Amino acid sequence: MGVHGKSRRVCMLLGALLFGGLLLCVLLPKDEYSDSERRALASMPQLSAKAVASGRFMEDFEAYATDAFPFRDSFRALKALTADGIFLRADNHGIYETDGFLSKLEYPMNPASLQRAADRFHMICDTYLTEENRVFLSVIPDKNCFLAKESGHPCMDYAQFEREMARRADFAQYIRISDLLERDDYYRTDTHWRQERITDVAGRLAEAMGAVLSSDYELRTLEQDFYGVYHGQAALPLAPDSLCYLTGEAIGRCTAYDWQNERKIPVYDLARAQGKDPYELFLSGPLSLVTVENPDAPADRRLVIFRDSFASSLAPLLVSGYAKITLVDIRYIHPGSLGRLVDFEGCDVLFLYSTLVLNHSETVK
Repeated sequence: MGVHGKSRRVCMLLGALLFGGLLLCVLLPKDEYSDSERRALASMPQLSAKAVASGRFMEDFEAYATDAFPFRDSFRALKALTADGIFLRADNHGIYETDGFLSKLEYPMNPASLQRAADRFHMICDTYLTEENRVFLSVIPDKNCFLAKESGHPCMDYAQFEREMARRADFAQYIRISDLLERDDYYRTDTHWRQERITDVAGRLAEAMGAVLSSDYELRTLEQDFYGVYHGQAALPLAPDSLCYLTGEAIGRCTAYDWQNERKIPVYDLARAQGKDPYELFLSGPLSLVTVENPDAPADRRLVIFRDSFASSLAPLLVSGYAKITLVDIRYIHPGSLGRLVDFEGCDVLFLYSTLVLNHSETVK
């Protein structure tokens, strides 16, 4: 067989493979959600003359074919291993691995985003607070603060980030916690910090706000493995994390309420720990408005925390010092509605946000 004959056979084989893959994309049942990547998958676009003429149909179909391709997760894993082990790529779609820890590139600092966040916080203070309210601010660094320095990846100046945020939000007393944190305080495969390693962070925040916490904790570890959000996005075969939580007498006596769905919730939602995102163990995950009440608090102190998901695991560590803690996530609830939902009278107010949210404050309403 000549060279041209061999080339023809290779082309026919590749064409058959591509056509077969296309048929499987169209005919096989489709998942609507990727558990490994924690995102919705693209759906089959509607065919119309207008969509074809504008080119939008082919763009949407390309996204759909990529998401619906057979054995997609296996190919994603193969691609990630090839990029990491053969081509020595520093990251895979922004996710990188260093010494068994996964993180996502976060660079550069966005001063306009910090200013927008500070402006939103200031608006809340001007609208709802009085001189009786004490206002605090604290910034949670993401894992890049510790991993990027080790790996040589691009990294923001996190000390400058804190200074800039504190300066722009000078109406609040800044509480620094970054010096208490290190790489091992975070899950290896997830965004968040490990609750069992942040009791010192809770202690510093409480001390700065004048509250006294109990240190009587009991560590409990869930039996199932914990694969965090970065694990599925990286598609690398890394070992899972363990998922632990701290309980005790004060936490055990607390009651929690989800005002978004008008229902009582447990402080530790063991059912959600079995779900798609086990971190939702802590106060049932991303909710717009949650209150936690401690009937045996030593004083009638109340705290309102404007927060992101990091505070879900921190708040239980603060309940021994407060009669009531209200957690508000203004990524999901507009600040304009807070006047009828939250009683700010006499409360301390803490703005507690990760650099991941502050550097992308367009997510804040």
